[in-house]
Amino acid sequence: MSAGPVTARSPRGGAGDRLVRAMAEHGPLCVGIDPHPGLLRDWGLADDADGARTFGLRVVEAAAGAAAVVKPQVALFERHGAAGLAALEQVLTAAADAGLELIADAKRGDIGSTMAAYADAWLREGSPLAADWVTLSPYLGFGSLDPALNLAAETGRGAFVLALTSNPEGASVQHVGGPEASVARGIVAAARELNERLREPGPEGAGGWELAGPCGLVIGATVGASLSRLGIDLADFPGPILAPGYGAQGATEEDLARVFAGTDRRLVVSSSRAILRHGPEVAALRREILGTNRRLAAGLAPS
Repeated sequence: MSAGPVTARSPRGGAGDRLVRAMAEHGPLCVGIDPHPGLLRDWGLADDADGARTFGLRVVEAAAGAAAVVKPQVALFERHGAAGLAALEQVLTAAADAGLELIADAKRGDIGSTMAAYADAWLREGSPLAADWVTLSPYLGFGSLDPALNLAAETGRGAFVLALTSNPEGASVQHVGGPEASVARGIVAAARELNERLREPGPEGAGGWELAGPCGLVIGATVGASLSRLGIDLADFPGPILAPGYGAQGATEEDLARVFAGTDRRLVVSSSRAILRHGPEVAALRREILGTNRRLAAGLAPS
C-alpha cells in the first residue's frame, strides 16, 4: 500500500534556491540511502523490502536536522519489487516530513512518452514517488529530457543531469569530441542555457530563481583534471552540482576544493558508505553526519 505523496512543493522560489538555502543552514553533505545487501546484513536487517524500509527510515531519522539532503538509491529498493517501491515511498514521505531535501537517484533517461512517464513518476505533484530532485541520464540527447525538465520547472522541482562521471567507462562517451566539443561539455552548456532561460519568473509570477537554477549537474568528485582537459569551467555554472565519490570512493576534502573551485554554496557532496557503515544506531549515524559536515565546511572554506 502506498504511504501517500510527499509534501507538496510550491513552484515559487525554485528547487535550486531551496537547496542552496538548506545547505547554507545544514552544510553541503548529501547522505546516501543505499540499502546494499552487505549493509543490511551488517545492520542486522533482512535483505528484503522490510529491511530496506527500516534502513531508510533510520537514515532519515539520523539526517533530520543534521544534513540538508538525502539521496535514496532507487535501484536498491526496486530490487525488492513492488514491496520495495512501497518501502521507498515511505522513506520519501518520511524525509519530506522531516524537512529534508530529497534526491531520487534513479538515473532515468528515454524518449517521448516514456520519458514523460518517468517525469510523471518522479516529479508530478501528488505522485507517491515525487521527490525534490531526480537524477537523469542525457545520453539519448539532452533534448530527450525535456518532459522531465519542463515538469520540474512547473512543479518547483529539479533534476541533476549526468555530465562527467568518475567511472572509467564514462570517458568512452563523455570525453568524445575532445576539449572543444566533448559530449560532457555540450551537456554542461545545455544545462547552463536552460537555467538562464528559467531565471526570470513566468508570465503568472511562478518559477524563476535567484541562487541556483533547477537543472543541476552530476560531476564525479574523482574526475581529477578531466574538467580542465575538456575546457569545462564550473565556477559560473548557474545551478547546483552533485558530487558523488567523496569518502568511500576515495575523494577527499582537498580533491573537492580543487575540482570544484569557485562553485561555493552550490556544491552538493554525496557520501553513502562512509556514513552508513556507522549504523545501525541512529545516534552513531547522526554523529558521523555532523562530523562529516564539519570536515566539509573546514575543507571547502575559502582560503
